[in-house]
Formats: sequence, structure tokens, C-alpha cells
Amino acid sequence: MDKTDWQKKGDGHRQRLRDRFLDHGLDGFTDAEVLELLLSLGTPRKDCKETARLLLKQFGSLAQALDASQAELELIEGIGPKNGFALHFVQSVARRYLRQRLKAKEYLRSSREVGEYLVHSMRGLKREVLMAVFLDASLGIIDTQLVAEGTLASNTVHPRELIKMALSHHAASMVIAHNHPSGSLTPSAEDKKLTRHLFIALGFAGIQLLDHLIVGEGEQPFSFADHGLLEDIRRQSRPLIAGE
Repeated sequence: MDKTDWQKKGDGHRQRLRDRFLDHGLDGFTDAEVLELLLSLGTPRKDCKETARLLLKQFGSLAQALDASQAELELIEGIGPKNGFALHFVQSVARRYLRQRLKAKEYLRSSREVGEYLVHSMRGLKREVLMAVFLDASLGIIDTQLVAEGTLASNTVHPRELIKMALSHHAASMVIAHNHPSGSLTPSAEDKKLTRHLFIALGFAGIQLLDHLIVGEGEQPFSFADHGLLEDIRRQSRPLIAGE
């Protein structure tokens, strides 16, 4: 089979995958087929089937492959800068889409979507980051914003910066979230200390902290509110904030 015949065969295969997507969406697609199509966006004239298989073998899942850095991707035979660009571009578009889809929605009714966005945007990061979801008086979602990155602790996250962001968004309340690069969903003693520190500081500014979410390996974050930890902090802090 000469090169022209090989290209025609590959083009026909990719077109069949595209047609399947147009007719049925991603239902029935394997992770390998999804990666194959994404890789072909960067190198449309190259057979990406084996490269997609190697990606899954190396990283274990579609999500982990999309979370991989360019340097990690290029360790896989057949992947170059153009392939990596295609994967990272699609990942970034998905994050922006999920973020914009949340705006103006009522938080309590959309908390699962908030969790999906946070997991998608924070899972797989090599460093800790702290994000805030700003809410209006009706618990409508105003925006999400990166607050800090690096080592997150009560002595490194400055409440005044978080308060400044909240005031600039005219937020009445907020939810904060951070990731555990280790994948653990268990809050540490420092996580609890940071939550109490921020709860009190925000309370003095008249801004309510509704929850603290931890993103790890699970499909949904760990919730301080759902596990009763935030209520414990609220009860302990009420006399201080109220000036009793």
C-alpha cells in the first residue's frame, strides 16, 4: 500500500468517526477514539490510532491524558507540539464553557455543576490552588476566580485579597475550593484552620462563607458543609463575629 492509499484509508476512518459523532454524539465512543479524533486536529494527515492507545496506556484515562503537561505528552511516541496543542486547547475550551455556563444560575440548584467545573479545572494540577465562587444575595452565581496558588495555609492566604475580590463582584456570599495534588479528599488540620480563618475574616466584612470544597480524585469534591465541619466553625465563631 503506497502513502496515498494509506492516507485515503486513514481519512475514511476519521470521517466515519466524525459522522458517528455528528449522528450520535459521544455515546458509544471509547476514550481511545475520543483521543484519536482530538490528536488528529493537530496532525490531520497522520494516523493517530496507535498514539491514542499509547496515551491511555501511559495515563490511564481520558481525563488524566488531558490533564498531562506538554512535556509529559511528548514522552509518548508520535506526539509533538501540534498534538499537545490540540489536547490542551480542547481542555481549556471545556473549562471556559463550564465556567460561563454557571453564571447567573442559582447556586444551591447548580451545586453539582459547580462541582463538575471545579473538578474539571483543578484535578490533575501539580500545585495547590484556591478558587472562589462569588454569589449574590439570592445565591446566584456571579463568577469564579483564582485566588491563590502554591502552598495554601492560614498564614499564606490573605483574607484582604479575598474580601477585595468579593467586594469588586458585589458578592454577598461565596464558596471557596482548593485541590489536593495527592488526590486525597480528606481535609487536613491546616485546611480546617484556613477555613475558620477565612470564615471569621469574611464574616467581619459581612460576607458569608457557604462552603469549602476539596478537589481530589473523586468525581465530586469533599464538602465542609455536607460533612458538618462548616457548621462547627460557624457555631464556634458566632460569638467572635457578633462581638458577644
